[in-house]
Amino acid sequence: MKKQRFSEYFNNWLYGEDGYYTKYNAIGKDGDFFTAVSTSIFFGGSIAKKIVDTILDNKLPKNTTIVEIGAHHGYLLADIIQFIYTLNPKLLENLNFAIVERFENLKNEQKEYLKSSFGDNIKVKFYDDISEVKLDHAFIVANEIYDAFACELLYTKNDNLQTAFIKNGKIEFEDCLDENIKTKCKKYKITKGELALGYEEFAKNICENIKNFYFLSFDYGEKYPRNDFSCRIYSQHQVFPIFEEKLELTKLYKNSDITYDVNFSHVIDSFNSFCNCEVEYQTQLKALVEFGILDLLEILQKNVSEENYLKEVQKVKTLLEPTGMGDRFKMLLIKK
Repeated sequence: MKKQRFSEYFNNWLYGEDGYYTKYNAIGKDGDFFTAVSTSIFFGGSIAKKIVDTILDNKLPKNTTIVEIGAHHGYLLADIIQFIYTLNPKLLENLNFAIVERFENLKNEQKEYLKSSFGDNIKVKFYDDISEVKLDHAFIVANEIYDAFACELLYTKNDNLQTAFIKNGKIEFEDCLDENIKTKCKKYKITKGELALGYEEFAKNICENIKNFYFLSFDYGEKYPRNDFSCRIYSQHQVFPIFEEKLELTKLYKNSDITYDVNFSHVIDSFNSFCNCEVEYQTQLKALVEFGILDLLEILQKNVSEENYLKEVQKVKTLLEPTGMGDRFKMLLIKK
């Protein structure tokens, strides 16, 4: 088998022919992992409240385009639209909606789901790539996107930086010959772990093509490198570290999700390289509370049975749990 750089292998795993993200995989109990979106509709509801408050505070105009990047099923955008309708239905008369999705089969699933949810009342524009999105104003939303960029696996041996290759389903390390990778590892003090590729190009497209924006994203990671391997595979709610003994990569390849912890400093620097941005960074717990998730629960309590209310409260607790998703996931809001 031909030797492959790990970043190429990672990219093919998720986006290549029959790649994991090219398929309409289930998320949640029947899938390989949970996300905040699959946990509670109040995740999207909180984002909707943030959007409404931002517009009512005149920080974005009423004809802003709400853009979701990597919508998968379309559930998050649908939740956002539904909660905007609940909070301030008049806004829907002027708001625009768009999804960035590279795969036609997923676009079709998203279109079908959104049409079944809203009929012809909501129009959604679709883009193949973020580079096509050219707007004066946008509120951009993305959940767990930065961990889906291809990455290199790096390891320092005898003061020499090494990068990973895949050969016959096994990971091998060789001396790094890429000066750009060496420079970035030195900048972020990475001696062992992952270095994401593509953040700079992604940030450049957004900064240069959208005049004014709020870009809200959630992902797991920290503002510093762990200097340990975080790369792991999710399959049927089991987690397999990339270097787990007896791990059979060839069986899991393209049939499961592969991910790693995000270095948010790298993301922030990528945006600041192309525009003068204002940045907010905090835990998911703090962000969702500040957005008003508890206020939304109060509205719910007044309109449903106690049984249904308590069910939703339990789901929201999962989003906010300090020892779980609440602290593990971080919110990054970039404003231009």
